[in-house]
Amino acid sequence: MKNTFKAFLVIGALSIFNITAQDLEEVIITSSFVSEEPNGTLHVIDGDEVDTSANGSLGEAIDDLLGVSSADFGSAIGQPIIRGMSGTRVKVLDNGMVNRDVSALGPDHPNDTDLNNVQQIEIVRGPSSLLYANGGIGGIVNIVDNTIALTDFDGPEFKLGVESQSVNDGESQNFTYTDNLGGLNLTVSYKNAEFGSFDVPDGAIMHEEEEHHDEEEHHDEEEEHHDEDTGFLANSDYELESTSIGISKTGDWGYFGVSVKSLENMHGIPFHGDGHGHEEHGEEHHDEDEHEEEEHEEERIFATTDSDKIDIKGSFNVNGSLLNAVDYYFRDTDYALTEQHAEEEHHDEDEHEEEGHDDHGHEEGPTTFANDASEFGLTFNLSNNQKIVINLADEESSVIGAESFMNPVTSDELTFGYFRSAEYGKFNLDLGVRLDRIDRNGSITEVHHDEDEHHDEDEHHDEDEHHDEEEGETTFFDKSFDNISFAANLGRELNDYFDVDFGFAVVERAPSASELFMNGPHLVTQRFEVGNTNLSAEESTNFEVTLNYNNDGAYSSFTMYRNSVDNYIYLMDETEEEHEEHDEEHEEGHDDHEGLTLANFMQQNAEFEGIEFQVGRIVELASGTLDLRYSRDEVSATFDDGHDVPRITPARNTYSLAYSKDTMVFKLMLKDVDKQSDVAEGETTTDGYQMLNARLTKVFDLGDSNLSVSIFGNNLLDEVARNHSSYVKSEVPLPGRNYGVKFNLTF
Repeated sequence: MKNTFKAFLVIGALSIFNITAQDLEEVIITSSFVSEEPNGTLHVIDGDEVDTSANGSLGEAIDDLLGVSSADFGSAIGQPIIRGMSGTRVKVLDNGMVNRDVSALGPDHPNDTDLNNVQQIEIVRGPSSLLYANGGIGGIVNIVDNTIALTDFDGPEFKLGVESQSVNDGESQNFTYTDNLGGLNLTVSYKNAEFGSFDVPDGAIMHEEEEHHDEEEHHDEEEEHHDEDTGFLANSDYELESTSIGISKTGDWGYFGVSVKSLENMHGIPFHGDGHGHEEHGEEHHDEDEHEEEEHEEERIFATTDSDKIDIKGSFNVNGSLLNAVDYYFRDTDYALTEQHAEEEHHDEDEHEEEGHDDHGHEEGPTTFANDASEFGLTFNLSNNQKIVINLADEESSVIGAESFMNPVTSDELTFGYFRSAEYGKFNLDLGVRLDRIDRNGSITEVHHDEDEHHDEDEHHDEDEHHDEEEGETTFFDKSFDNISFAANLGRELNDYFDVDFGFAVVERAPSASELFMNGPHLVTQRFEVGNTNLSAEESTNFEVTLNYNNDGAYSSFTMYRNSVDNYIYLMDETEEEHEEHDEEHEEGHDDHEGLTLANFMQQNAEFEGIEFQVGRIVELASGTLDLRYSRDEVSATFDDGHDVPRITPARNTYSLAYSKDTMVFKLMLKDVDKQSDVAEGETTTDGYQMLNARLTKVFDLGDSNLSVSIFGNNLLDEVARNHSSYVKSEVPLPGRNYGVKFNLTF
């Protein structure tokens, strides 16, 4: 682990610095930037809430929040969605720094996160989101921990946690140790989790081809398929091992710290398109498809992740009349995700080279998605709540191996930002301006078939050999984008009970590397995806208004927003007629798209509109406190041509209660998800479902230590639930009924 060696060098330097430094007074600095920065916070989840909930993906951890949902691909993967915005429009941060993984290259790729030792999770929009990331049209999700402690620890503390779940026969263990040793704050965290393939309700799994048959055939096939249901989703297992070490020094001069984080993950891929998903249009291939499908279902397809991050972070207090402090950070990321087939491990290299392709031209060998990145930032904290930000980042993304659908891409980013928070009479104004220069250098390789393909066998054989030796024609591109983003939030207290906030933002997002340069078979989406080097930057114009009420235990809030996105980037599938033509060409050996649906990255203006509403009441009951709440969120999104934007979260109603008494908390929540009928071209409707979850937590005082015990139950109704935002909603339903218990011991 190359970053570990770097970290120990810095730690050694820091230790020497500590020996020579004078004893200085402690400075208290909050761990959360939300309380110090401009407004725009949607939600803040406390670390205790994360610790007592069932282990899952980041998206699953925040899926119950208003305006927030998840694009899942099994239990290991849940990419966050904020108000209908997904992908690179939502930035995932770790302690204020962007996680530079490969989640943007595929919906089956996890975010580079681990929810061990989390202090809080912050979901932020508006000026605050501009402060920390570019292109965050949807907002940011920031995971805050104390690996680099900003305040001195009082003494040694050890936390030990274990968990067991029924739905996947899973278990996890974690520990965190913190202490102040000779004036240095030390944090060590470790987590190990092993979860098997999760159970699903009867009849939950269906295959995409079933949707194309008439009702009678669909009923017969579905009945036959349900009879063969195993009760679990194959390849939905995952294992995770994470380690983090941090050390810091604080004083009235500020703080300085360094941390190393390592995360290794192995997860099965519960669905991976094989390129045959549309051949059911031809009856002559039906028997062959069934045989190939049976073989495909028996395959073990999985991915391994290896991530190393080293962070250097600090703040120097100037305490001048103009400049108060300078914050600085540096992060180096080495991230790799490898997809492969288990049976490949039994082949030697020669066999792998000879048998690495299937009958349709798809390779069966491993594919490595890698991202090497470094980032440096400075924040100048000026007087009168002003900030100036400078940020530089460079990264290289590559896809190498069997499913190499994108040539390596290098990206460079340079940012200047200005942020201000001020009071004007009864109004609070927060604003931010961000200037981004983004350069992406990439290439596209086109392999053209010769027109003489139909010559005699010998000539055809010679051409094939020549074709194998050729790498195709490669065109190089240097794309630059100058983005200007602005956000403002104006708030006012109307009286003792009501306050109102107005938010306005114009945010630009440069096209991602995959949107520009992707060109090849992306089997997980069953598409041959083609990027567009002529894409322009997206420009989001968002307006929202929020009215809050709070009086004597009664509370409510109502938010209405409208987000107009010019040049919205999306994947446009070919029509059924065009695909049938390509199927015929594929059978004759002339189709460059390998039997997959051809999908091109296109742009069109889009409108996102939505509301978020909640009302609740807190009452005293039986020497405890009962909090009753109802909430609803809904978002609609349409293109200028009248068609719906794909994979938009359906409307949801949530009914919840939380009862707390002394050291005991009981929570019950019913999430009622509406049927999604507003679908894009090629999409199918998704039935609604009801998700009932419960959790009981009790803390026991053991003198010098305390023990927290949580008993939880998720999907208690064992509902067949499909996530409309998922690319594989039919093949990968949500898990069935799950019971579990967590123990957290602190001493």
